[in-house]
Amino acid sequence: MKRRIFGTNGVRGIVNEGMDCALALQLGKAIGGYMGGKVALATDTRTSRDMLASAAAAGLSAAGADVIELGIVATPVLQHYVKTHEDVNGGVMVTASHNPPEFNGIKCVDHDGTELPRDKEQEVEDLFFSKMECADWDRVGSLRSAPGAEDAYLEAVTRLVDANAIRSAGLTVVMDCANGAAFSVGPRLMDRLGVRAITVNSDPQGKFPGHPSEPTKENLGDLISLVKASGADLGVAFDGDADRAVFVDDAGEYLTGDKSLAMIAKAMLCKSKGTVVTPVSSSSMVEDVVRSAGGTVEYTPVGSPVVARRMMAIDALFGGEENGGLIFPEHQHCRDGPMSAAKMLEAVVRHGPLSQQASSLPVYHTEKRKFPCPEALKMGLQVYAKELFADQRLDETDGVKLIYDDGWVLLRPSGTEPIFRIYSESSSPQKAAERADIIQQQLQERLEASEQPLQ
Repeated sequence: MKRRIFGTNGVRGIVNEGMDCALALQLGKAIGGYMGGKVALATDTRTSRDMLASAAAAGLSAAGADVIELGIVATPVLQHYVKTHEDVNGGVMVTASHNPPEFNGIKCVDHDGTELPRDKEQEVEDLFFSKMECADWDRVGSLRSAPGAEDAYLEAVTRLVDANAIRSAGLTVVMDCANGAAFSVGPRLMDRLGVRAITVNSDPQGKFPGHPSEPTKENLGDLISLVKASGADLGVAFDGDADRAVFVDDAGEYLTGDKSLAMIAKAMLCKSKGTVVTPVSSSSMVEDVVRSAGGTVEYTPVGSPVVARRMMAIDALFGGEENGGLIFPEHQHCRDGPMSAAKMLEAVVRHGPLSQQASSLPVYHTEKRKFPCPEALKMGLQVYAKELFADQRLDETDGVKLIYDDGWVLLRPSGTEPIFRIYSESSSPQKAAERADIIQQQLQERLEASEQPLQ
């Protein structure tokens, strides 16, 4: 097998362990050698952003690429910049998204603003491992800053929603920016839409002092409390690089990503019929809602680049993941947190309070588990799972998905962390938890046996 450095969403690692200046420099050279021409570069707020961005920029320039620095912006802002500038060949985002602050990473953006597909990542990897030569002294690239990327992005988002209706509704939103890249674009979007925004964790701090950057219910206690105390119409929380958004309804209830995906899909299907694309990890609730609204569902492997590429191939109406990563093709084929927030505001104006919309959704219960699993043992554990459940009805679109009459269990290795994931869904919360408990024990026992030294 070819050596690989890209995971599900770019290259990630712990700063100055796996993810260091040498790696960023060499990867920058490989990306610059592959893309050539002009390459946009941006970061989230992590403390290591300048170190790694500088190294990546040096690599890009050494390979002959001209670097356009956008500074600290949300990932979808970088993607919009690349998409709307024909003379820009691609982009590099220095981010580790939802990972803890000691992590950072590098994500590549293709010339059309989408995340670089796997076949192109392989070409970058070939250059990375070949220790490619630098450009001649008179062909090295330049470096310049380009202000205004966020302004153009905000204008595009505002045009794609009923901004006048939102402004007239007099809405109040509590917004949690996670001390991350949403610190500017989130509040500015609310201002453009005439929404009163109560912000929390809106100062950029790379250590994420407010809470971990993954917008789970456990991490959003302050947001939930503020929604209840303020009587806000909804709460919105972003992850570290703001390509994902999750919501809290007007009653202070946390909405899983599946629910927001289903609600926005339903709102969009009210205007136009079409196909919604989502990974096999999404709740059956999404398919129930889409079909009842007159749409169709197509499933893909996990990963937003896969979802986006499939959406492009079939001209899908909408798509997204169960983690709050929603994709609006009329805007751009990538996950987009601020765009999701704007569309949810529009859904509230047109279809009523979020609590009311959520109460009409089909009820499923999902257990999400994860446990440490060394990179070298991930695929072996997946193969074992397939053998262990060979008599079960299986879906192998991604990992191993066990299909039951009243639910399913998905088993798959993470593409971004050294962990193994278990998703268990059923109409019964007890059944979902019971299946997750049993299967997790079986897999961890196998993993422990695999890690034992030979006698």
